[in-house]
Amino acid sequence: MFNASKKSAELEQQLKEFMLEHIYPNELVHAQQLENASVRFGTLPLVEELKAQAKEVGLWNLFVPEEHKQYSLHGGLGFAEYAPLAEEMGRVLWSAEVFNCSAPDTGNMEVLMNFASDEHKSQWLEPLLAGDIRSSYAMTEPQVASSDATNIETDIRRDGDTWVINGRKWFITGAMNERTKIFIVMGKTDAENANRHQQQSQVLVPKDTPGVTIVRPLTTLGFDDAPLGHAEVIFDNVRVPVSNMLLGEGRGFEIAQSRLAPGRMHHCMRLIGCAQRSLELACQRVTNRSTFGKPLSKHQSVREDIARCFSEVEMARLLVLKTCHAIDDNGVADSIDMIAATKTTIPLLVQTIIDRCMQMHGAGGLTSDYFMAEAFNYARWCRQADGPDQVHQMALGKMVINRYASS
Repeated sequence: MFNASKKSAELEQQLKEFMLEHIYPNELVHAQQLENASVRFGTLPLVEELKAQAKEVGLWNLFVPEEHKQYSLHGGLGFAEYAPLAEEMGRVLWSAEVFNCSAPDTGNMEVLMNFASDEHKSQWLEPLLAGDIRSSYAMTEPQVASSDATNIETDIRRDGDTWVINGRKWFITGAMNERTKIFIVMGKTDAENANRHQQQSQVLVPKDTPGVTIVRPLTTLGFDDAPLGHAEVIFDNVRVPVSNMLLGEGRGFEIAQSRLAPGRMHHCMRLIGCAQRSLELACQRVTNRSTFGKPLSKHQSVREDIARCFSEVEMARLLVLKTCHAIDDNGVADSIDMIAATKTTIPLLVQTIIDRCMQMHGAGGLTSDYFMAEAFNYARWCRQADGPDQVHQMALGKMVINRYASS
């Protein structure tokens, strides 16, 4: 039903070969370099070496959509074409950066492709596409329920030829990293607008702008996601030129919607890779360990759990691919129902799959000796990222009721 295009299949095979040759053999090296790094949120030599190799063989900026093919070595990919590639990268959580396909940079690059001026594309997009810098998207705030984005309180106010920004953000992915140079900041320019979805705007804020303060790194279930990191950030009378406004005043919510929907899908694609690898490791584990006089693989409960995991991985992959095809055929706006269904289903389903596979590894499954604990954290984190499950379920439920109630 979902046959890969020739271009996608060729890139997937090339990517698998690169992973086998360069990524999996270096997982321990990556962990050691991170552990011994003088700068916790700094640049790892291994990743820089692998980035150069990936770029050399053409495995670079694979996320770039077809409508922006001028920025791609391959003429851009549709969602369905990119899905198996992102799945492959999801098998090793840090590997996406090697191919310049990691969040939040991919989403931020698409924002710049869609909405930035030529000057800002030259200043920020081009170095991001080259992998020379990184970026952050500053939306969530600690003092309000940011699941309702209209609650955001950061104040963006015009003063002559500048915007003055005051506010506090947190869980700003990438802000800790030493190579992050630019923030896309969402705040309110017209808090009194009767239309709550036209109160917000988004502006470009260089990280080194006076008044920008990185307060602290944050953790999720104990993981600090170094060397990328999530940070709490204060903007205290931060001034940027009026030209740093993206798209126009009151268009911030519109930008957020266009950015976050594809980002949700990219996370779900990578989560399939996490689940698939967890299943494979579990099968190897239960074959090599014995209890009560026989291999774990001979126990009925273990076989049932493996069967559930296999079935659920297949279901998850099919849902992701169906949604990707819907986006390719109909666009993001007309696929919001499928995106919401995917976003609320895949992270929780993958979290459950990984949990079973961790259990089959005994206490070892909880340790960093295997990738599953961090993958579990990633799946759990994705249930909050880009909007919590409940918000999307509420919107999806409304759409479904309206669709069928009058039929």
